[in-house]
Amino acid sequence: MTATATITAPAGRAPRERRSKLDARHQRWGWLYVSPFLVVFSLFLIFPLFYAFGMSLFTTGLATGTQFSGIGNYIKAFTDPLFLEGLLRVAAFAVVMIPAQLIVALVAALILDSLVSWLSKASRLLIFAPYAIPVVIGALMWSFLYSPRFGPAGTLFELFGLPAPDFLASGTVFYSLVNIVTWQWSGYYMIVIYAALRSIDPAIYEAARIDGANGLQTALRIKIPMISSSMVMVITFALIGTLQFFTEPVVLRNIAQGAIDAAYTPNMYAYSLAFSYSQFNYASTIAFSLGILVFAGSFVFLFLTRKQSGLK
Repeated sequence: MTATATITAPAGRAPRERRSKLDARHQRWGWLYVSPFLVVFSLFLIFPLFYAFGMSLFTTGLATGTQFSGIGNYIKAFTDPLFLEGLLRVAAFAVVMIPAQLIVALVAALILDSLVSWLSKASRLLIFAPYAIPVVIGALMWSFLYSPRFGPAGTLFELFGLPAPDFLASGTVFYSLVNIVTWQWSGYYMIVIYAALRSIDPAIYEAARIDGANGLQTALRIKIPMISSSMVMVITFALIGTLQFFTEPVVLRNIAQGAIDAAYTPNMYAYSLAFSYSQFNYASTIAFSLGILVFAGSFVFLFLTRKQSGLK
């Protein structure tokens, strides 16, 4: 018995050694394949991040030169009224804009999921089309439509002898921006929700029909609960995008006649500090402070919705 065990032991280790060498070879080839991405990722994201963070710890002045200020710039940022006003404004955008986008996308996806004709495919394409338009082009198009001087609203209201509303005034530009972003992004979120709906087993719908459930009950009690993880993902994307709000207010700023200032959102404030006032150190601090808040907000939201998103 002892002789047999002595002979068979090396034969058992040989396949494991061959498998280990094969796995090591696969790992080397895997690292080789992803190495171009890692190089580009490091050069254009990791290195600029560390460089910007290093800049945020210094202060440069014409008379004082460059001095190390540590967290002094961050203390200044979180007590800066312009930065705090911008944060409150993007928070207000998040409260209004995210539910609006989610409702439009969810209703459209539920309706398209119930259609079985060619109209479903055509409608999907039409609703998704605004997302395919570049953000700058979409904002320019809406700025033309909003314009009180040459936009179609003025002509339309003149037909009825009524004054045209100013969509770009201080009190209305907030909702004008909400409309642009909802129009542009709802189609993308609709596609995500629609794909989740199509992955549900049709046998569940058949069982619901046998139990006497109508279309509304099926949507509220089966479809929406079963796509909760996709809904959490959509809200997370919308939350991150809203906190980084930049392009649309920048495009509308030129024709809004003072309704949108240079610190309207934190990203606009950082951009203005860097490229209008050459305060690159403090601009880096504002950008990093916003990044910290975006990360913290996303983490808290994912933690609170970990059960719905399937992370728990």
